[in-house]
Amino acid sequence: MPELPEVEVSRLGISPHLQGQQLLAVVARQRQLRWWIPDEVVQLSNQPILAVQRRAKYLLISLPAGDIILHLGMSGHLKVVASSTEPAKHDHLDIVLSNKKVLRLNDTRRFGAVLWQAKGELHPLLAALGPEPLTDDFSDQTLLNACSRRSAAIKLVLMDNKVVVGVGNIYANEALFKAGILPTAPANSVPAAKLALLSTVVKETLAAAIVQGGTTLKDFSQADGKPGYFKQQLLVYGRGGQPCLQCQQPLTEIKLGQRTTVYCSLCQS
Repeated sequence: MPELPEVEVSRLGISPHLQGQQLLAVVARQRQLRWWIPDEVVQLSNQPILAVQRRAKYLLISLPAGDIILHLGMSGHLKVVASSTEPAKHDHLDIVLSNKKVLRLNDTRRFGAVLWQAKGELHPLLAALGPEPLTDDFSDQTLLNACSRRSAAIKLVLMDNKVVVGVGNIYANEALFKAGILPTAPANSVPAAKLALLSTVVKETLAAAIVQGGTTLKDFSQADGKPGYFKQQLLVYGRGGQPCLQCQQPLTEIKLGQRTTVYCSLCQS
C-alpha cells in the first residue's frame, strides 16, 4: 500500500493539473471499489476545484459542495491524461476537467476508494486520525505522551494512525534504525531522549522521501503516469540478512504485527 510520501507525491503531481480548473463531470465505469462510490460523487458537475489536499494517506479534492476523498489502496494510481485518451483496463473513474484533461483512477485490485465528504462535515474515516507527522502537531511531547501509556512494541505504536498518521511499515523500520531503537521494545520503556530523537527522525525520513519522490512528478503528464513506490536508498527495510550499513552485523528480520520488521541487534537497543 502506498505510504505517506507516495501519496504526497501524487498530490504534488496532480495539483497543477486540477487546481483552478472546473470539474465538468465524473465518469464511473466501475463503482464497486473497496466501497461503493456514492451518488454524491458521480452526480458532480460544473464545480470549481478549490484545492487538492492530503490527510494521512487520503487525497481530498476540495469543491464548494464538499470534498472528493481518494484512497489508492494497494494497487491504485492516478494519472492525468488528455480527455480523448481511451480508458485502459482497470481505469475505473475519470474526473473530467475544463482544460480538456481527465484525472483517471486505475486500480487493478479495487482496494482503493472514492468517497464523499459534504461541506462542514468530517468523514468517519478521517475523524479518528492522529496528527500529521510533518506538522507541529506531532512533536517529541506528543510521542512521549502516547508511549507513556502503551506497553505494545514501539514500532506498532509508531504505526498507529491515532498516534501519528502515515508512518507505514517502510518508514517505521527506517526511522527506528536511525534513532537506534529496537522495534520490539515496549513503548513505555523507551527513554524520553530517544523518543525525542525518533520524532525528529520520522519528520526527516518522510520529508527526504517526498523530496526524492519529486523526481517522478513528470510521470503525471504522461499517459502511463504513476509514481508508485519510487526508488529509495533504504537502510534496513528489505535488507534482512544483509550486513548492517553501520556495523556490518547481519540484519535481523522478523514478523511484528504481521508486518516484516528488519533491525540491527547491535545498533538498536
